[in-house]
Amino acid sequence: MTNYQATNPMAGLVLAHGAGAGQKSAWMVKAAQALSARGISVFTFDFPYMATGRKVPDKAPVLEASWREALDEARAQAIGLPMFIGGKSMGGRIATHIAAQGIKDVSGVVLLGYPLHPPGQPAKRRDAHLPDIKIPMLFVQGSRDTFGNEEEMTALLPSLRKAKLHIVPGGDHSFKVPGGAKAQQPAFDEAMSAAAAWMKAESQS
Repeated sequence: MTNYQATNPMAGLVLAHGAGAGQKSAWMVKAAQALSARGISVFTFDFPYMATGRKVPDKAPVLEASWREALDEARAQAIGLPMFIGGKSMGGRIATHIAAQGIKDVSGVVLLGYPLHPPGQPAKRRDAHLPDIKIPMLFVQGSRDTFGNEEEMTALLPSLRKAKLHIVPGGDHSFKVPGGAKAQQPAFDEAMSAAAAWMKAESQS
């Protein structure tokens, strides 16, 4: 586990990686550093398949057990902080699994590019468990994400208990936007600022 310790942290976040790249990927490191700079101590980890160099993700029960172990480890390092769980794509989806199954002392779930369905397969939904989640959720989603675009995510929200949606205008599954390098950093920074602000607000509610 890697700990991106914030100065005077307001909350802790266990952030899980997506299916194709581990905790040391450029995107994960960038996100963890950005959130840490905004007052959130971030803890990242690798799922077992990634840690052993395999490309195909483990089955859901293995991923879920690994998630719970990571949360326990992070709690031991973030004593006294409100704790959030979440992740990039698949990592966030598995966080919603354990949230739906029931989890104690977690203030909310942060989903950075939720994989509502595989690209090009909108009927293969991954949302049946989401209404079972009792704690607050924040979806940060690119408006043109092929795993779930703005229209699809907006339609999903009314079925959920305590969910908010933050759209990255023009963003894809990794929040990349049109306009070249000059446009990328501001869009990413704005998404991370929204996530950090939401966690701070929920930790004080």
